[in-house]
Amino acid sequence: MHINPYGRDPVLLAADLVNDPPSSVAELADRSVAAGVAREWVPVPGDLDAVRALLSRWVEVVDAQEPRERARLLNALLAEGAGPPRLTDHDGHWHLHHRAEGLGLAAVLHVLIAIGTATHLATRGMDRLGRCAAPCCERVFADVSRNGRQRYCSSRCGNTDAVRRHRVRQAGRVA
Repeated sequence: MHINPYGRDPVLLAADLVNDPPSSVAELADRSVAAGVAREWVPVPGDLDAVRALLSRWVEVVDAQEPRERARLLNALLAEGAGPPRLTDHDGHWHLHHRAEGLGLAAVLHVLIAIGTATHLATRGMDRLGRCAAPCCERVFADVSRNGRQRYCSSRCGNTDAVRRHRVRQAGRVA
């Protein structure tokens, strides 16, 4: 997976894994590869628990209300996972890695998600992660919209909430 200038792919992968947790290490590996993570590792049973722990900490970043707290939590993830930058052409194209060679799946995801999230927040805005605004929905989202005003995890939640608000107004109550 290449970290694009906005960190889009890694934060979308993290949100997807949080919202629909993988049930096995094989599923985790398959979904990671489908999301564009280069398969330079062999999955091991411990990867699933390690990624679950990482995602639990990533959700703390999502739920942090203040930018400084969000940065503090993310900086801790960066310090634990990212290594010194280095150039590599392992796939035939020169690009930058922020990790050592030979890491396993959990460690690779840790680096990609931490660096991708930092890139996403630093370039798009510190408020570009959140929880769905729909009542009864706890899903997380990474706001990759152009205008930076995403409030819902999906158009389905946004539409359902709009219908709910409309019905409340029609009944003469305040939403």
